[in-house]
Amino acid sequence: MRWLMHLISPLIFYIAYGLFRTSLLKKSQAKHRFVMKVFRYAADNGSTRALSVYGHLLHFRGDGVQNRIQGGIYLQRAADQGDMKAQYQMGRIFEEGFEHYFQPNAEKARHYYALAAKQGHQLAVARMVDIYANGELAVAVDEGQASHWRALMPELPQR
Repeated sequence: MRWLMHLISPLIFYIAYGLFRTSLLKKSQAKHRFVMKVFRYAADNGSTRALSVYGHLLHFRGDGVQNRIQGGIYLQRAADQGDMKAQYQMGRIFEEGFEHYFQPNAEKARHYYALAAKQGHQLAVARMVDIYANGELAVAVDEGQASHWRALMPELPQR
């Protein structure tokens, strides 16, 4: 039965995400509680997108430290499963640290930024350029690495 829930958890996530995005009952607390429960159910059954979205909502918009820490845990699980948005967010969390659970860790921050940048996350690419161009997060200035990451940035339109 567990494998069946794992298979349908992405579908459950998309149903919850559709409810979350709809303007129907926009200010309803009951709708919010229901959608958050469905997100959690999908996340707990293996949906990477649900881990990412639910973790983001808990960490950045949750009430209380415990909810924010739990959101970080969900984000880390999503990042470890390959979600580039969660990887970027984990880079930010490990760069800044959060409470006692996520201590600032330059190596982990660089690791998650690099994972997200390799998948094309533009904010992560820009952060990698800054890290190597300015010698941040416990690395020496390395113009070769900075130019490597700079090459992955898209060209801005000319005016």
